[in-house]
Parts: sequence; C-alpha cells; structure tokens
Amino acid sequence: MRTRLSLVALISAIALLLTACGGSGGSGSGSSDLSRVKDAGVLKVGTEGTYAPFSYHDPKTNKLVGYDVEVAAAVAKKLGVKVDYVETPWDSIFAGLTSQRFDVIINQVTKNPEREGLYGLSTPYTISEGVIATRTDNSSISSLSDLKGKKTAQSLTSNWAEVAKKAGADVEGVEGFTQAVALLKQKRVDATVNDSLAVLDYQKSTGDTSIKIAAKTGDTSEQVVATRKGSDLVAAIDKALSELSADGTLTKISEKYFGTDVSKKKA
Repeated sequence: MRTRLSLVALISAIALLLTACGGSGGSGSGSSDLSRVKDAGVLKVGTEGTYAPFSYHDPKTNKLVGYDVEVAAAVAKKLGVKVDYVETPWDSIFAGLTSQRFDVIINQVTKNPEREGLYGLSTPYTISEGVIATRTDNSSISSLSDLKGKKTAQSLTSNWAEVAKKAGADVEGVEGFTQAVALLKQKRVDATVNDSLAVLDYQKSTGDTSIKIAAKTGDTSEQVVATRKGSDLVAAIDKALSELSADGTLTKISEKYFGTDVSKKKA
C-alpha cells in the first residue's frame, strides 16, 4: 500500500511538473516569454551583425547599426524594455532561438509555410519585391517578358537566375549584386533581376542615378520577427509593430536606409 501511494504521489508530481513546463510562452518555463522579458527589463534579439544594411557594424565607430537593429530597438521601447543584441551567424541563428539564447530573431527572416510551422512569426515589418534593374538610359525593358533575348547578370545559386531564365534571358553568372551592377554599367549585360531591397540599398548608399528599377517580376516576400512556437511575444510584437507603423517610425527607419518605405505593401 505504501508503495502504491508513493507511486501515485510520484505520478502526480510528474504531472504537475509537466504542466508547469508546458505553460504559456513556448519557453519551457511556468511564466510566459513576455512576462520574463518584462521582469528582466530586456528583450534579447538574435541578429547577424554582418548583414548590411540590416544588421552590421559601422566601419567608423564599430557600433552595431542597421535597419533591423533600429526596428528591434523601437519594438523593445514599445514593450517598455531595453534591447540586448546577441550577434549570431545565420547558420545557427534558429538553433540559438530554440535553445533560448535570445527571445526573438530580428534579421530579415522571410515568412514561409515551413517556418510558420516551426516558429511564432510576427506580422511583416519589411516587404520586398523581385525587380529588374537596368541602366537609366535603357527604355527597352518595362516588364518581365521584355527579358526574352536580353542578357542578364545573376548569381547562379540565387532564385533570381531561375526567374531570368524562365523569362527567356541569356544569364551570365556573377558572384553577387555588386558584380552584376558593374557589368550592367559597362553595358556588358542589359539587366539584372534581384530583390528590391538590394537595388534600393545600392541606390541609397551610392547615390548612383545611372541604374533604375525598370520593372517588377511579381515575386513578393515578407520579413518578420521570429519567436519560439507558441510564444506570447508574438501578440505583443504585433501590437508594437502596428503602433510603430501608425506613428510613422517604421517609415522613418525605412527611408533612412532605403530612400523609400519598405515596411508596408505598395498600393
């Protein structure tokens, strides 16, 4: 009888422990993620620190700066806490989130069905589109179909190379966007297909007016804040992002880095 009672007590204790561990917040603790962040007074943000213009070190001051860095600081301020950036390589950033090294990832995480199943995802704070960049003096390309028979410069490992090929372009392989722009300016290619953020960043950072966005491909992606699955931080971050959009903060940060508002869909 004593053994049986002890077993019942043990089972009850295990059940209580599992209930506590399975509490809200997706953090593996009895308290929610939001309450832990509030109690600590700090939102820990996983970010690369090597991904300009989103998260990188200013070469003059070595200070961590960028679009995502400023968005993270603004979100933390809305939550009433400070921000602590935990610089992490992209290859291990989701593992860092799962192992609770930080509370969220703010590093241009693109929303997709796989990630929706694995993580908590906020509403988008960046919208990017596929675009075709040409020389400003080139008026022969105004749509994706106009790439047929034209020559484009693309990184062969990117999805943009496939987009260009399907449109009928003759694709020349390059190592990245910088090299693609160089070939474009040298008139060795007619265009390059890429993400709008890459083109806008190039135009804003260099002031180069010889390159223009001539057309859109129709591809759109949304970048979000990632949390652990089931975290109550998602609702709090959504509220913060909504307020930051309404008060113009996201627009201001966008225009600082891209010269236009990339925080919402274009009409």
